[in-house]
Amino acid sequence: MTLFSARNPRILLLPLLIGLLLASYSQIASSQSAFCGEKCKVRCSKASAHDRCLRDCGVCCKVCACVPSGTYGNKDECPCYRDKYTGVGQRRRPKCP
Repeated sequence: MTLFSARNPRILLLPLLIGLLLASYSQIASSQSAFCGEKCKVRCSKASAHDRCLRDCGVCCKVCACVPSGTYGNKDECPCYRDKYTGVGQRRRPKCP
């Protein structure tokens, strides 16, 4: 008996289970990205490099699941967001706007 036999019901259930898992994951990801998008839009509204601010804020929001209020500062509201850095040594800078 082979795995790909028409009489093997497991092979028919596998694509169904994978489809259900992917559908539930995409709903979670889209709801979180909507949250991040709105929060980052406010956070970056006064930034001079608007596109870069939105990109970096979106990455930080997805990792930390929070964005500080206002357009600048208030990073103590979200310690994960505050503690993200890029580089090492002299090139070390805050990652999140």
